[in-house]
Order: sequence, then structure tokens, then C-alpha cells
Amino acid sequence: MTNAPREGQARSTNRAAFFAWFLVGVFLTVALLSISVTGILLNHRRALGLMPDVSNAPSTLFTNAMPLAELAIRARAAGGPVAGNTDIDRMDVRPSDGLVKVSFSDPASTEVTLDIYSGKTLNVSGRRDVVIRKLHWGEVFGKGGILLGDAAAIALTLLLTGGYWFWLGSRWRKR
Repeated sequence: MTNAPREGQARSTNRAAFFAWFLVGVFLTVALLSISVTGILLNHRRALGLMPDVSNAPSTLFTNAMPLAELAIRARAAGGPVAGNTDIDRMDVRPSDGLVKVSFSDPASTEVTLDIYSGKTLNVSGRRDVVIRKLHWGEVFGKGGILLGDAAAIALTLLLTGGYWFWLGSRWRKR
């Protein structure tokens, strides 16, 4: 008879833990699915045509490349006025390809690709994968979205751990 209260308490604790685990899973399913789907899209963005594929071969040594400030001026001249915003978000220098990708802070996520040796414009286009990346990282929703992404990652870890815990616990109780 002394085991009955302990068993009842253990059962109610397990039941509460299970329902907490279940509710967290239900509420964060949307975030986890969003992160999963956008992650797959980002992994295959070139094949899906979400990112421009610009081929260029380096024509000389990297030490002969134009200064970044000059490349930024040329990128603004090539794509800044089209975008309506000449603020540069980032510059991705790829010496092995002989190019620099200059991304602007505009709604179209305009990117200008230049040859780093001649400054010649190789491509001007909007990046469709930027919206997917911002959704994947949670940036679309501001700081709260980034924190939601972190919470989803932590929740996934807890859900997996809890799922195994419940599964192993039920198997141990049967023995």
C-alpha cells in the first residue's frame, strides 16, 4: 500500500511532462517546418534558379585586384540607381572566381557581380534566395523571429530527448 501514492505521483508527473512535451511540439511545429523547408531550398538554391550563377575565371594574381572602394563605386554605378538604394549591405570577394558580389540594402536584394581585376559588370539581378534566407534565420520577423528560431532549435532538442525518454521509460516500466 505504501507504493500506491508514489506510483500515482510518478504517473501524474509523467503525464504532465508528456503533455508539456506535446504542447511545445504542437506550438513549434510551424517554426520547425519553416526552418526545415527553407533549409532545403537554401541547399538547392542554384539548381532552383534562386541565385544567379555567374561564371568568371581569374585573369591574374589576386594582388592585382582593384581596391574594394573602387569596386563599390562601380557597383553603385551599375546597380545602385536601379535598386533605388545605394547602401551596400555586403561584399563577397571570391578570388578563386575572380569576382566580387556586391549586395545592396534594398527590397529587391539587388546584387551586382563585378570582375575584381577589370571592374567590368558581370551581372545585375535581384537575389530571390535572400527572402528565403531571412525567413530561415527568422530575420523577416525582426529580433523576435531570430529568438523564435533559437527557441525552435532548443525545442527540437528537448522534443527529441523527451521523446526518447518517454519511449525508453515505457519500455523499462513494461519490464
